[in-house]
Order: sequence, then C-alpha cells, then structure tokens
Amino acid sequence: MRLLLRGSILVAAVFCVCSAAVCQTTAAPPVHKAIPWKQSCQPNGGFCFRYPSSWEILTDTLAGHGVVIAPAQKQDRSLWDEITIAMVAPPPEGDEEGIGLDGIIQQASSGLRESGQSFETLQRQQRTVDHKPAQLLKVQYREKSSGRDWIEVLVFIEGPDSEIYSVALKCAPENLARREPVLNGVLGSWNLPEPAPPAVAPDEELPVQPDPPAKPVPANPSPH
Repeated sequence: MRLLLRGSILVAAVFCVCSAAVCQTTAAPPVHKAIPWKQSCQPNGGFCFRYPSSWEILTDTLAGHGVVIAPAQKQDRSLWDEITIAMVAPPPEGDEEGIGLDGIIQQASSGLRESGQSFETLQRQQRTVDHKPAQLLKVQYREKSSGRDWIEVLVFIEGPDSEIYSVALKCAPENLARREPVLNGVLGSWNLPEPAPPAVAPDEELPVQPDPPAKPVPANPSPH
C-alpha cells in the first residue's frame, strides 16, 4: 500500500512538471503595442512628415526651414542620435541653375571630411521619395572635436522647382540598427503637400436689361 501511494505521488509530480512545461511552451508571447506616429508640417520648408510620438521636436533649424527630432537620451545633448529634416537649397532665382543632387552631395561630403577624420563612404544610392528623385549617402567618420564615431545617412530630395530637401540621420554606429527604421518611416511619410487651388471669384452679376417698351394700343381700332 505504501509503495502504491509513493507511485501515485511520483506520477502526480511528473504530471505537474509536464503540465507546467506545456503551459510554458504554449503561452502566448507578450504583445508589444505599436508606438503611434505624429505628423508635422513646416510652413517655411513646405514639407510634411510623420515621426514616432516617443520622439520630440528639439528645435527649428536653417532659419525655420527645418527641424531636428530625437528620442530622449541619457548622455550629453551633443552626443544624441537625431534626425534633421530641412530644405537645404532654395529654388534658384532668375537664370540661376539649381545645385542638383550631385552638387549637394559633393558639398555635404566635403563638409563632413573637414569636420571628421577616418572618413569612409559606406553607400551611395539613387532613391525616390514622394515620387521625386532622391539620392542616399551613408558615411562613417570620427569627429575631430569630440573623438566620437558617427554614422550619417543623408537622403537628398529634389523638388519640382529644383529646390533640395534633406532627411538626415546622425547616430552612433552601435545604434544604427535601432534608428534606421525610424529614418525609413520618416522618408516613407515625407511629402510636399499639393498647393490649394486658387479661390474662384464669384461671377460678376450681369446688368439687368430693361424690358422693351410696349407698343401703344389704339383707342378705337378700326373694324375690318
């Protein structure tokens, strides 16, 4: 009897262990709620885009023609990962020629080479953003002033009037995998809103034509 009781206890213990294992393997994984995105439109820059609600608009840049967005970070502000969205070259005036995508990339590369060392171009690619021609430039360098390693992913977009816009991610190399999906989301939502159609002026009222004068009726019409 004692042996049978021990056997029953052992079977029950094994059953409990197996049940717990089954529960652990069949438990549904935790559901991660998607972070909502917000929209921002820049009147001076003329563009709109969406960004995660957990990120913040830090400041205006380029005389109100752009903004910097970033998530909250613990280190000094100068070391934060960030994305800058801006108009970087206005439409040419008169007979001027626009700088073009190749020209703006050459300027950006030269500026980064001057401020950094160990400069390396990782990728250059033609893109399309909001049905407009664009080019991507991805570089890595070490900042001379701080000794910090950076990766920058710059996407330049040519507008309908030969103006140039930029959506640029700047982040630490180890954070690229986390920040690049946000950059792609901003690019996917970036657009130049269609201008509102001009207000149609109401038709001018036509002058009212006076009725023609009635013909006089004879007082005593002659009989036929």
